[in-house]
Amino acid sequence: MFTTSYQKLKQFVIRGLKWLWENKIKILKILLYFLLAVLIKLKKLLKKLFTYLWKHKKPLLKAGGYTAFFSFLIVAFLFIYYLKDIPSRDTINDLFVPESTKILDRTGTSILYDIYDEYNRTVISAEQIPPFVKYATIVAEDDNFYHHWGIDIKAIARAFLINIKGGGVIQGGSTITQQYIKNLFLTPKRTLARKVKEAILAIDIEFLYTKDEILTGYLNYVPYGHNAYGVEAASRVYFNKNAKDLTLAESAILAALPKATTYYSNNPEALKARQVYILDRMLHFGYITQDEHTKSVSETPQINAAYSSLSSPHFVIMVKQYLEQKYGAAFIQQAGLKVVTTLDKTLQDAAEKAVENYAETNVKNFNANNAALVALDPRTGQILAMIGSKNYLGNSSPEGCIPGKTCAFDPQVNITTSLQQPGSAFKPFAYAAAFRKGYTPDTIVYDIKTEFNPNCPWTAHQEKDEFGLECYHPDNYDSLQFGPISLKEALAQSRNIGSVKVLYLAGVENTIKLAQDMGIESLKDRTGYGLSLVLGGADVTLLEQTSAFGTFATRGTRNTPQFILKIEDKNGNVLEEFKQESRKVLEENIADQINYILSTNQFRTRVFGEQNYLTIGGLDIAVKTGTTQEYMDAWAVGYTPSLVAGVWVGNNNNKPMNNAPGASASAPIWNMFFKEVYANKAKESTNLKEKEFYFNLPTISDEEKFVTPDIDTTGIDVLDGQPQGHSILHLVAKDEPRKSGDSKDSPLYLNWENAVRNWLGNK
Repeated sequence: MFTTSYQKLKQFVIRGLKWLWENKIKILKILLYFLLAVLIKLKKLLKKLFTYLWKHKKPLLKAGGYTAFFSFLIVAFLFIYYLKDIPSRDTINDLFVPESTKILDRTGTSILYDIYDEYNRTVISAEQIPPFVKYATIVAEDDNFYHHWGIDIKAIARAFLINIKGGGVIQGGSTITQQYIKNLFLTPKRTLARKVKEAILAIDIEFLYTKDEILTGYLNYVPYGHNAYGVEAASRVYFNKNAKDLTLAESAILAALPKATTYYSNNPEALKARQVYILDRMLHFGYITQDEHTKSVSETPQINAAYSSLSSPHFVIMVKQYLEQKYGAAFIQQAGLKVVTTLDKTLQDAAEKAVENYAETNVKNFNANNAALVALDPRTGQILAMIGSKNYLGNSSPEGCIPGKTCAFDPQVNITTSLQQPGSAFKPFAYAAAFRKGYTPDTIVYDIKTEFNPNCPWTAHQEKDEFGLECYHPDNYDSLQFGPISLKEALAQSRNIGSVKVLYLAGVENTIKLAQDMGIESLKDRTGYGLSLVLGGADVTLLEQTSAFGTFATRGTRNTPQFILKIEDKNGNVLEEFKQESRKVLEENIADQINYILSTNQFRTRVFGEQNYLTIGGLDIAVKTGTTQEYMDAWAVGYTPSLVAGVWVGNNNNKPMNNAPGASASAPIWNMFFKEVYANKAKESTNLKEKEFYFNLPTISDEEKFVTPDIDTTGIDVLDGQPQGHSILHLVAKDEPRKSGDSKDSPLYLNWENAVRNWLGNK
């Protein structure tokens, strides 16, 4: 047993000596650094000590020799023991620093959200840190920073005496360099091992970096509370600004926090006292003038008590989900990506203002508990604004409801990307498909009660046919019948009966194909829909519907919705960049015809009146509203050549509203948004350089006018606006209306024709 222990000890000593020899240069350098620091700081004390030793050299020689020898062994052992765990210089240089990923607006200057795991940190350069922040930190943490070699013997001795007198740990003696090392590599646990490691590496790092580099590193690492690490993150959390914009008073506040983050951030009076103490010391050391001191002492900066970095929440969450799917959640939490999005803060603010302005009014007037808005640039597909609910941070209602199921207001559900029925807002796709076939805006159909199930009587009073299938004879929302009506008026006035006839003429499959091409991707199965489709009988998202209307605005060019302009890593390398995805899906003249109809107020006045929320003075603007059965959904989607926006109003649980058509519930929000945006453009275009207006909204000029369509004369009376006393199926071939023929073989011919004859006979 003794032999085995001896062999193990021998092997241990050999390995130790071998390691000492391999690392002799590093060990000697560290010892030299330490001895130099001690000698410089204690030269006066050492001089007195050596004088005393010389006078008493004989009696002390023997004892001193033993003491020195064993002291040296102890110190050497501690250095050697702990040196093995000290990171190398290469380790320090190559150290990976976790940084938060920033989601920014389209200017790249406004932070919408910080994505991080444990550490909310943004590393910034020395030039981005104001001198006041540096000076305040030095006087608060280490006023001898520029004069020591990593450890401050005087500070340690002073802290030791104060702690002895106080009977506990009252003051620390760590330098900024030591704190930096601790934050970089070591645990916060106060042990002898950690303090020795801290001292060794502090001395070493002082030879590796300049003082300013060490201070910059410290200010990028030090915790400030509320999960903010580094002065940039702290500036955002406490003052909602960049570090470079901090005032002297704010700099002193931040410098006060690292000493006791929780205590000071939750005790305003103590924090103020600490701030004044730091300002006093800055004056004492000559870092600020008396005037600056007086002014800053009188200031008490407002701290964001309930700070939330989540701006434009539904948009941000959509971007975050995309990043997580593409790059992985763990990666983006610490990669320090810079994600410049398409969101325009000016338009986002206008959208929030419009939704908020009508939120409570809609609850009171219509029992409509929620609202959403999305806006895009139709020329690029870039999403400019997104409001997924009227208040993301609000409480679900009614109280006790089940989110995602029974809540009328479900704040965190993004309505803009959720499926809803669009009501009459779907009608323009059917009319565009009909125009493609050869029908014209002047084509006449009869807006009268009509049965669309060929197995049901034309009188439109029966509920089911002989096979048990539902008869289908929809009413207009106002229950009125206008008789012969042009397609342009039927669309502008949102006549249900006329629109179902248009869908039949255009073809359900053709209409779905066109809607899909224009951006309605939710319509997967073209065979699963009937004639009720044109009245909103399919589920679509507000984002899809709004984007598809943008295809009309661009005269038939489909631009895929996008929300990323650029993604860079923390070194400035571009990972991805906006690339427009465009394709022509609709003939220009057909898009022009839809724009002409939806932007001409006189076509809709019989129903909506001269003064309505669908017009905005001075703007050539097209708009279509939509209302579903029992008022479950109210829509308004409209556009100029350079901006398209859609609004939805309703209840998350599909509970019916109280008599809330789109023109009354959604259109006011849509109208206010457009007015605000173009009013801002008119003001900003007069005093800003073009490059400073990030969303390039043209001034109100020919560029913001729709192109006048070519509406040719076909030579066929019913297509040229002349009623002929018959249904259109009696007068033209349904699928080739500009060729001679009729549609008497259509299964709906008798129902349509008999209804017209009956209406004319009763007139």
